[in-house]
Amino acid sequence: MKLLRKILFPIVPIYYAITWLRNQFYDMRIFKSKSYNLPIICVGNLSTGGTGKTPMIELLIQILKDSYQVATLSRGYKRDTEGFILANNSDSAKTLGDEPFQFYTKFYKEVQIAVDSNRQRGIEKLISLPKKLDVILLDDAFQHRRVDAGFNILLTTYHELYCDDWVLPTGNLREPRSGAKRAQIIVVTKCPDTISPREKEQIILKLKPETNQKVFFSSIDYSENVLSNNTSQKLMDLKPFTLVTGIANASPLVAYLKNKGFKFKHLNFPDHHVFTDADIAQLEQKNLLLTTEKDFMRLRSYTSLENKLFYIPITAVVDDQALFRTMIMEYVNYAD
Repeated sequence: MKLLRKILFPIVPIYYAITWLRNQFYDMRIFKSKSYNLPIICVGNLSTGGTGKTPMIELLIQILKDSYQVATLSRGYKRDTEGFILANNSDSAKTLGDEPFQFYTKFYKEVQIAVDSNRQRGIEKLISLPKKLDVILLDDAFQHRRVDAGFNILLTTYHELYCDDWVLPTGNLREPRSGAKRAQIIVVTKCPDTISPREKEQIILKLKPETNQKVFFSSIDYSENVLSNNTSQKLMDLKPFTLVTGIANASPLVAYLKNKGFKFKHLNFPDHHVFTDADIAQLEQKNLLLTTEKDFMRLRSYTSLENKLFYIPITAVVDDQALFRTMIMEYVNYAD
């Protein structure tokens, strides 16, 4: 794959020009963006792959849900359905996609969860609901410029900063680095717990944020308990297990478990992997399975795995939580 990316390097200027011009046309109002009369917060990234959007959406839900009527709108990647769906108790990862189903499973009593690849239509459907909304959270919509979100949170991972990357197909950027200027907040995600103030300053210098932008740093907090459909137990009490992942980058989880002293086999599938009958048959042969919460949403319906499948919950922890919360609340209060 690395060799192929090098071979495709001559295409980089073409991709760069197309995506740069697209942004310029939106900035100059040649292409139209639609704004709405309620606060809309967009969480996204410049790069492909996992930057921690799901835990960031969940953090925003935790911040807002006690004071506002909140809805999330996702594309519903790799779902078996089309169009707008407002999640209910008959839905699953197949009808919503794994990440929206995760939101629904955790927050269905407090938050409206919806999917629609057409974000304009999805927002309009949500606005038309009988229960008046106060704020909509857009999941993975930074490049979806047909919607003019009032507040943009841009994520970039500690080990793969967008300022060190190239656009596709040689690099992983969906658009040029200059697109970062659209964000009000930049969050460097998946930072080690040992990151120092000096290193943070050095990263900020590399990112070169605008004067109106604030850079935060977040890390992953792993739960001490693992959960299944029916029970929970201490992570440290797990017997020998097989780790099953179908996410963009499982390295942080693998490193965490190894640092805890675990020895395990790792079945590493592609991001958003659709588990086949052969995959399930392979998993059935294992005594104990540990997976991510997102993967659990796709595997939990298999009764043959019910008594052996556990997931480890995670949360995003932002370095300056008080300021982060203040900026979110001030935007919602001002825009409402």
